Amino acid sequence: MKQKAELGPGAFWKYVSFNILSMIGLSCFVFVDTLCIANGVGSDGLAALNLVIPVYSLVNGVGLMLGMGGATLYSMEQGMGQGQKADIAFTRACRTALILGVLFTVSGVAFTRPLGELLGAKGKVMECLIPYMRTLLAFSVPFLFNNVLVCFVRNDRNPRLAMAAMLTGSFSNILLDTLFIFGFGWGMFGAAFATGLAPLFSMLVASAHIWKGKNQFRPVKCRFQGKALVKLMSLGGASFVTEISSGIVILLFNYVILNLTGSVGVAAYGVIANLAIIVMSIFNGIAQGIQPLVSRGYGSGDSKAVFSYVKRALILAGILGVLCCLPGILFTHELIGIFNGGGDIAFEEIAAKGMPVYFTAFLTMGLNIVAAAVLASIDRARDSLFIALLRGIVLNAVLVFLLPGFWGMRGIWLVVPIAESVTVLLSFYYIFKYWKYSCLVSCKNM
Repeated sequence: MKQKAELGPGAFWKYVSFNILSMIGLSCFVFVDTLCIANGVGSDGLAALNLVIPVYSLVNGVGLMLGMGGATLYSMEQGMGQGQKADIAFTRACRTALILGVLFTVSGVAFTRPLGELLGAKGKVMECLIPYMRTLLAFSVPFLFNNVLVCFVRNDRNPRLAMAAMLTGSFSNILLDTLFIFGFGWGMFGAAFATGLAPLFSMLVASAHIWKGKNQFRPVKCRFQGKALVKLMSLGGASFVTEISSGIVILLFNYVILNLTGSVGVAAYGVIANLAIIVMSIFNGIAQGIQPLVSRGYGSGDSKAVFSYVKRALILAGILGVLCCLPGILFTHELIGIFNGGGDIAFEEIAAKGMPVYFTAFLTMGLNIVAAAVLASIDRARDSLFIALLRGIVLNAVLVFLLPGFWGMRGIWLVVPIAESVTVLLSFYYIFKYWKYSCLVSCKNM
């Protein structure tokens, strides 16, 4: 039996507000982690953190791909009344998370130094990077499982508990960061240990959905099917690309900036990139919030509900994009000063020139992230993935090597705003194409 989609502003705000709050909590721990390392370890620790971000993004991105892909498929199958197939989606996501989590752990522990060299770490930065990355990757299985569990709890009509789980993990990270770095003096190991423990606290809270017997998903026996796994992962592909793109972009930008301004420029970019991650998490909150509703509406054939959610999400992303852009223009020096306790003049000069330019990317970034999530939620995985790849990797990779040749560091700051502005045209084209197609189908069925 098909499950009817929830319709109305109440359902939209319930899911979206809970997810925005949980993603803000997640971004707060990124902010505090950066702040604690900057003040508790120093610039070498901050540089090491910036180099490890691509690795963390990869692990987290894989977890989101499995969680969002599996949960999207789960909601669509539930919407069509296919409970057994919905359970298979959960089982496949968990099984794949376990296998990949073990591979990440073994690789991270056994090949820490070669990975550090590949990322560009040397000398004191390498000595800071090794304990951080080795400890972080030792918790790969909890990272992946937490993403899967939270996504399924949210899609199982319990967004409040999913939010509580994510906030618990984030705030435990913040408290443990402060304790381990400043209380125990554990430095980079303490920062990574705090981050690694966070998903365990999160899963403890999320598992209450199962303990109380509210879960409609459960593990079942199913054979390995490569085609089915590819479909699951493709539906979560946009989430994966969105997550890892920040890490890949940081990696590319670090390489170019090192040749332009040295480690001071890398530190300046690292601070702005970390602030951008906080803003991006808000947009991801909107995208992940509407995903269960859109998937369920699509599965049940309720195009009216789907269009209602999409319209509200795009309007909200546009408004928040403007509100997030303004602080970088109006309070540039105040924001930079938070990370510049030592009063480094060169650092402040580089960052102050870059922040107002870079922050203009937020005007269109949210629209692209929401559009990619919407397309994945209505089984348009290829279109969704194309948007995510274009804005997240392709345009950034091309522009970061092209623009600095003309404008130096100013070219660096222009890369992301231009990439987002170009992509938004394609995002609206895909949304409009689906909208037009659905309207024609509705008219024929009348």
